[in-house]
Amino acid sequence: MAHRITLIPGDGIGPEVSAAVVRIIEAAGVAIEWEEHDAGIVAFERTGSTLPQSLLDSVIRNRVALKGPVTTPVGEGFTSVNVGLRKALDLYANLRPVTNLPGVPSRFQGVDMIIVRENTEDLYAGLENEIVPGVVAGLKVITAVASERIARFAFKHATENGRRKVTAIHKANIMKQADGLFLRCARAVAKEYPDIQYDEKIVDNACMQLVMRPEQFDVLLLPNLYGDIVSDLAAGLVGGLGVVPGANLGENSAVFEAVHGSAPDIAGQDLANPTALLLSALTMLRYIGERSSADVIFGAVSRVLAAGTTLTRDLGGSATTTQFTDAVVREIAAHR
Repeated sequence: MAHRITLIPGDGIGPEVSAAVVRIIEAAGVAIEWEEHDAGIVAFERTGSTLPQSLLDSVIRNRVALKGPVTTPVGEGFTSVNVGLRKALDLYANLRPVTNLPGVPSRFQGVDMIIVRENTEDLYAGLENEIVPGVVAGLKVITAVASERIARFAFKHATENGRRKVTAIHKANIMKQADGLFLRCARAVAKEYPDIQYDEKIVDNACMQLVMRPEQFDVLLLPNLYGDIVSDLAAGLVGGLGVVPGANLGENSAVFEAVHGSAPDIAGQDLANPTALLLSALTMLRYIGERSSADVIFGAVSRVLAAGTTLTRDLGGSATTTQFTDAVVREIAAHR
């Protein structure tokens, strides 16, 4: 029986990497009926909304979506579609595995961590106000409900995936009430998981430690803003945003997405690296119970990367999106 999954190709390089990933999944023999919907500027041009209700209804109905990158204007224009999608579907947990891949150059080896980021509040609540001309205030919203929920998610994920330690990242030395509340909730949940080691680090120190000894980290638990910044920093340890997956999870829906940008400068040129969206799709396949197919695809992409002969430009090669995809498909066929 085929899985029915919402596909949001996105814009920029989104449609290209989405098509590559769909092709690779089909080559692995996974039966999926894709229900395609637009978001962002593409959707706005067609429907007058950057986040159409039909898209939201599709994800609610199918419970699972795969999403390519969507452009977010900087300093003006419409608000982030990514943030809007997370809020509308209450996708409260952002999960970002960060690990070295064979053949991908990086400054560190042996990196293997999970970033767990609260996804619905903090400064991303978007509560900004110009008090007087030249003075803007933004509200940092931290609640016990959201903090406890994301802490429990982190400890549960650690327990179910053989992880040993959860580190809460904060700035409670300065923001004693907001980050203090986040920490109190994390500490309370930690007591329910005595087999998981728990510690805490101030966010600036954590960033320094990440670029000095990343191997000390296992699962990192962060509020929204710190999580956004630290997850990109961590991606830089293993080769960049082009080789790390992302997932946004809620109680009733899940959206799996590439975490890099839409790269409009290379859109339509068959140059984009589909690895990040592909790895996100593998997380999705495991989520829907297609673990063996995910393992087959991961083995194929790992062999292509390790061989080093068909790498895209961002990884130091000259292969096109199509050539990289062809290589992965051939590896799948050769090992089925």
